[in-house]
Amino acid sequence: MKYNLSEVNELIRDRRTIYPEFFSDRKVHKEQIELLLNNAIWAPTHGMTQPWRFKVFMDEGKTRLGEFMRDLYIKYTPAEEVHEIKLARNTTRPAKASAVIAICMERQASEKIPEIEEIAAVACAVQNMHLTATAYGLGGFWSTPKLVYTDDMKDFLDIGEKDRCLGLFYIGYPGEDWPKGQRKPIEYVTEWIQK
Repeated sequence: MKYNLSEVNELIRDRRTIYPEFFSDRKVHKEQIELLLNNAIWAPTHGMTQPWRFKVFMDEGKTRLGEFMRDLYIKYTPAEEVHEIKLARNTTRPAKASAVIAICMERQASEKIPEIEEIAAVACAVQNMHLTATAYGLGGFWSTPKLVYTDDMKDFLDIGEKDRCLGLFYIGYPGEDWPKGQRKPIEYVTEWIQK
């Protein structure tokens, strides 16, 4: 066997979503984030389009992101539907992470590859990031509020008209024990077709 399969299995099964509210104050080093991104770009990509693009917010950049997300929430939410908890979360969540990575997809100019395949490639890149974060003992959270799909978000991130923001990936050290997880057994989700 080329790799230790039991360690690979354990890594995959140990991956968890850990919300920024449960991050500690311990800082993640830039070199760790660079490794997450370097592993992200090894995701499968049809036609080698490599559609993933990353915008990394750290330090004061996180403050700017939080203020923008607050303003975006206010802009797109009718006044009578604004929830103070959601407003506060949009504003403060970036500050609770060591870094926030805007996950973007750059649309192929020729549009030869279907967009869904480009989105899938970016999702695979995020899984690589999340597995690398798990190996480091870092918490990760891929947040996809509907606000990230707006043209305002594209303008903020300075991405093209046909490009997409596919969410924000928050990174930090967990402040509590690593959470347990569970999944349905494959018998509930798999059909074997042999004839």
